[in-house]
Amino acid sequence: MQKIIKYTWCAALIATLGLQSCKDDYFDKLSDNPNQVPTPTLNALLATSTYKIGNNNFLAGSIVAPYVQYTANPSANAAGDTYQAIDFTSTWDALYFAMADANEMKKLAVAQGSSEYKGVADVIIAYNLTLVNDLWGDAPFSQAFDINNLKPKYDKQQEVYNQAIALLDEAIVELAKTNATVKLAPTSDLIYGKTPATERANWLKMAYGLKARLLNKISKTSSYNPTAVLAALSNSFTTNADDAGMATFKERNPWANVALSNSQQSLGGWLSEQFIDALNGATFTVFDPRIEKITDKTVNNTYIGTVNGAGNRLPGANTTKDECYISSNSPWTSNTAPILIVTYAELKFIEAEASFDTDKTKAYAAYLAGISANMDKLLVSTTARDAYLANPVVNVGAAALTKDLIFKEKYIATYLNPEAWNDARRFDYKYKDFGMPANAVLPTFIRRLDYPQGERSKNGANVPADVARTTKLWWDQ
Repeated sequence: MQKIIKYTWCAALIATLGLQSCKDDYFDKLSDNPNQVPTPTLNALLATSTYKIGNNNFLAGSIVAPYVQYTANPSANAAGDTYQAIDFTSTWDALYFAMADANEMKKLAVAQGSSEYKGVADVIIAYNLTLVNDLWGDAPFSQAFDINNLKPKYDKQQEVYNQAIALLDEAIVELAKTNATVKLAPTSDLIYGKTPATERANWLKMAYGLKARLLNKISKTSSYNPTAVLAALSNSFTTNADDAGMATFKERNPWANVALSNSQQSLGGWLSEQFIDALNGATFTVFDPRIEKITDKTVNNTYIGTVNGAGNRLPGANTTKDECYISSNSPWTSNTAPILIVTYAELKFIEAEASFDTDKTKAYAAYLAGISANMDKLLVSTTARDAYLANPVVNVGAAALTKDLIFKEKYIATYLNPEAWNDARRFDYKYKDFGMPANAVLPTFIRRLDYPQGERSKNGANVPADVARTTKLWWDQ
């Protein structure tokens, strides 16, 4: 957390100067420049904060994609596929820099009396804090933004979770107000700025949606309250148009960059056999038309994935293109596709799960609505969508609905979203035919990350001792 204000100002410049880099010597001379504004504006902080919430979704999604077997490495024994120790310092730093930016926006919003900016700042801090909490567990927060304390203490996992809930509750109060002295600037809001008439209201819905996600995440604990989950959902998204996504990039969607690199023989973005088989009919005996909107057929006109940990099926032939990859032709990962943070489809699956024990009819309706919304988002044709929904493997009726079906469909709908790892852990990785990766270095499925080396070097003894990567987080017991 060193030089946090310096990094915050750098982040604002990144947003306003086209994502350029900042150098420390510039800041050392800052006070000598009479033409330089000494503090960033609300608009600049909004731009950089909304950019980073999307980019950090991508960074976290990249980490968890092999853990939930969306992606697989073409090389055998690859570190991510086989649960090896990996240093994710850059992601840790990106998450804290994003929170620092939003924290500065929050302070400035309070000073200027803007409930809208304050509420949005709370949402953004809560989201980034939740990513840290879900990846590592204990984390600095209560002392994280004190510039006089360069070695903040770590708050316990459950405390961090509670702080994220409190931030969302605060955001809900602020965003419900309609009399802000300073309104959100649509041109600086990279999430909802394109719909200025509903900008504040959409952020309010997003706050409720993220709260529902957090409340549902503790389903394995005695504190789980499905009624509270459903109450939050009732104030959140009602259509795909409400989805929270960030689609402003220097060049293209970063997942599209992965696809482009792969096409240029810089291999990456290979899709896992687990994910492909869940779609192509191999696992569930029904062809899922979403596969046509997610990836491209192989040179052999088939859909084939790669086994995690095993690498390419044909050693030495990595450029043959006889397996499936992340596609730049997909509405999810094209050059201009938004990075989706939370969607209406995901919330419908949360509703299905929260309703399951008390109202199977409601749960079943939400389950079908989640599938339909996800297919519509992926631009699946109405005919193909309706045929899938009518298939008896999917259309089982309310009485025969199972949580396995809800989790299976949510797994498809949250493709490349970091939330998928939370679901996999809550579900104890019980997806059909989901197995341990080949050559895994752990005896069981991975449950957490090691703390980054960069944080250890900066925060010393405050960083908790690493525990086994198979050790469950507090909500995963």
